[in-house]
Parts: sequence; C-alpha cells; structure tokens
Amino acid sequence: MNLLPIMISIALPAVFMMLAWWLSSRPNPTLNKYSPYECGFDPKNTARIPFSLRFFLLAVIFLVFDVEIVLIIPIPMTLILSPTSTMLLGVSIAFILILGLFHEWNEGSLNWE
Repeated sequence: MNLLPIMISIALPAVFMMLAWWLSSRPNPTLNKYSPYECGFDPKNTARIPFSLRFFLLAVIFLVFDVEIVLIIPIPMTLILSPTSTMLLGVSIAFILILGLFHEWNEGSLNWE
C-alpha cells in the first residue's frame, strides 16, 4: 500500500492550519486596536452593536432555501436522461421546500413585528 497520499492528506491540512494560526495571531492587543476608527475623531458609539436575532434567523432561513433552489437549477438538464426520476426528484425537492416554508410560517419566524 502506498502511504504517500495518506501522508500528504495529513501533512497538507496541518501545514495550512499552522499557517492560518501564525497569520491570525495578533501581537500587542491594546484598547486602541479594538476601538473603531472614525477619521481621527473620538468614537461616538461602541463598534460592538448587537443585531436582531430575528434578522439572523431570517438569514439562516434564506441560506437554507437558497441551497434548495440551487439544487433545483440542474433539474431541466437531467430531464433528457430519465424523465420519471427527474420528475420525482423535482417534486420531492419542491415538497421539502414548501414543507419548510409552512413550518417557518407556523413557527412565526416570518412575522416581523
């Protein structure tokens, strides 16, 4: 058995992880480095403003539905190969998409109050 591919698959991620750790280290963390820069003036507010949790939930819902839409895009190209399996795949993806939409609607995640 050739061990070269195994050694490369272990060594390469280790090198990338060490390189990322080395590049991301911050020397001398002072208070001025963590404050926002506003053209030389004193900052009016803190840079760490909390955002709405509803906005985060809506963004996650958007990502999930966007991935499902990406799964639907190549379906017309596979229609030539096997129409029945393509139709079954398209209907199942659409069913999952509609089921997820109804779940989020019943949960109240889409109501912005």
